[in-house]
Amino acid sequence: MSKTLKTIIIDDEQPAIDLLKHYLKQHKQIQIIKECQDGFCGLKAINELKPDLVFLDIQMPKLTGFELLELLHEKPMIIFTTAYDEYAIKAFEINAIDYLLKPFSEERLTKAIARAENQINTKSSEAKYPELIQTINEKDHLQRIVVKSGHKIIFIPVEEIIYIESEDDYVMIYTKTARHLKQATMKFFETALNPVNFFRIHRSFIVKIDQIKQIEPYESGRFIAILHNNTKLSISKAGYKNLREKLGF
Repeated sequence: MSKTLKTIIIDDEQPAIDLLKHYLKQHKQIQIIKECQDGFCGLKAINELKPDLVFLDIQMPKLTGFELLELLHEKPMIIFTTAYDEYAIKAFEINAIDYLLKPFSEERLTKAIARAENQINTKSSEAKYPELIQTINEKDHLQRIVVKSGHKIIFIPVEEIIYIESEDDYVMIYTKTARHLKQATMKFFETALNPVNFFRIHRSFIVKIDQIKQIEPYESGRFIAILHNNTKLSISKAGYKNLREKLGF
């Protein structure tokens, strides 16, 4: 007998939810414990109800499916259900549970559930989430960054970023009015931010180029970047060489 899978459906289109529920009636092991039509509802439901499986749309109001994944404390198995196919190949390449492209058939759903059942007692899919999020963000440069502060979820438009500093397994994101700690790598932001606007000047710093007021020599042939708010950031030798090439000075 198959294990009962506590399941949440997160999709902003009620007809899509209704069709999925209709298909799932044939799968007695699926126990639907919550339906949500936006990412905030989905985030709250996952954290409180601890489902085994989540059917997750990507493009939703308030919080996208990928932003939701970034904020989860405990990650269930995820099956994406979306009308967008841009990320499907890369999702499969990194072994996502499944990626159902709307409109999908009942047979296709059955295969996805079988795949989830095979992996439900492993952590292989959970370990892939950060890689999946990074892969997705590599396709289109970030427009905003989502961070969690206590019980608050904060959206930071990238145009408000002044610079980003490495903090071990975290980064500190500086804006004109605040700073925010986020668990992410510098490599991720170096790839995900638009290189036209952001540049890694040092292993510890990524800076928004238009925030640099001047560059001055420091010691031992090194340089520092002085920002418009008078913050001083070290520039590595390689960073200085690449910055000169980029800006043509």
